[in-house]
Amino acid sequence: MFNAPEAIFSNRDRIAALAQALEADMVAFLRDLVAIPAGSGQEGVVIQRIRQEMEKVGFDEISTDPMGNLLGRIGGGKKIIMMDAHTDAVGVGDPKEWAWDPYKGKVEDGFVYGRASGDQRGGMASLVYAGKIIKQLRLEGDYTLYVVGSVHEEDCEGLAWLYILKEDGITADCVVLTEPTNLRICRGHRGRMEMEVHFRGRSCHASAPERGDNPIYRMMPLVREIETLNACLPTDEFLGKGTVTVTDIRAVSPSLCAVPGACTVHLDRRLTRGESLESAMAQIRALPGAQGAEVETLRYEVPSYTGLVYPMEKYYPTWVLDEDHPLVKTGVSAFAALFGKPPAIGKWAFSTNGVGTMGLMGVPTIGFGPGEEEVAHTVLERVPIRHLVEAAMFYAALPLCYTSIVGSDRL
Repeated sequence: MFNAPEAIFSNRDRIAALAQALEADMVAFLRDLVAIPAGSGQEGVVIQRIRQEMEKVGFDEISTDPMGNLLGRIGGGKKIIMMDAHTDAVGVGDPKEWAWDPYKGKVEDGFVYGRASGDQRGGMASLVYAGKIIKQLRLEGDYTLYVVGSVHEEDCEGLAWLYILKEDGITADCVVLTEPTNLRICRGHRGRMEMEVHFRGRSCHASAPERGDNPIYRMMPLVREIETLNACLPTDEFLGKGTVTVTDIRAVSPSLCAVPGACTVHLDRRLTRGESLESAMAQIRALPGAQGAEVETLRYEVPSYTGLVYPMEKYYPTWVLDEDHPLVKTGVSAFAALFGKPPAIGKWAFSTNGVGTMGLMGVPTIGFGPGEEEVAHTVLERVPIRHLVEAAMFYAALPLCYTSIVGSDRL
């Protein structure tokens, strides 16, 4: 009915039983990861903790590339399957907003709470223990599985994967992202880019503002025009609407008693299908309020925790994998074989490393992860413990499904 290979049908009870038996280990590991604050460029400690757990459960090989990405290998077959969980996390914001310690990994009512529990340490906990399931139940096949702990995703999604696919010498057949999906299969999302509009003025003493040229006043019409432009952007039936919004305004001034000499408006632009960097830049440049200003796309040139700098333009392309693609169908088959029903299929609202794996590098990519996208980056961030178990089952089953189904006429 769902084209699931016999290898998963015949092993699903054993996979489920072992995953359930490993629940306490997954929760303990996740709580350890939540306890480690690690922003982009600070992932070294959490990478080391993940390496320890990979060693404990029996990965065949564990390495770290020059950027600091962790690569845990299982098997040595022809098909190269890579599964990713980024290791950096956002901060906690105002600690007074939290009703509990964001770094304690509170366990309550079937959830693990805390910063990065869902985005994205829960995915890593399930991935590592999927490796144990594969090894213990001998679910290896003609595939090589890499479990990747990537860096820099929160600040520059896709950057780590450009490095892995261009510099590490690995040719991937497919990638599975473990960002939270509420156990749906996600097959794409809108792209995004970061732009800034720079207004130049002339500074002077604030006691005589007529002697200067205040760029803040010249910037103000643009803000309203951006609001109007956002309402007019195109919509895609699957991905949804493109958006643009002002996320920061800053001025350069010698003091608060001086008219500033420059002002910058920072724009977050979400790109739906059919939009591009060039079209988005042209829209802003055409606005009356942008005339005479400089419009630019930003670049990311921040060192990783190893000190390596790998520059990237802050343009993250839209990507969508067709619903009838073999990788999507493989994910559906694996899920159906394990749980006796087809999965929900959808998209992310936010951006992921898929902008690098598929958007820039063209490697077929899907997402499947424990946790709820809507609580990521909030003070309510959490992951259901049941999701950890079921995601580990899915990750353990998918590689054998992929090698059994891809290329056959069973699709």
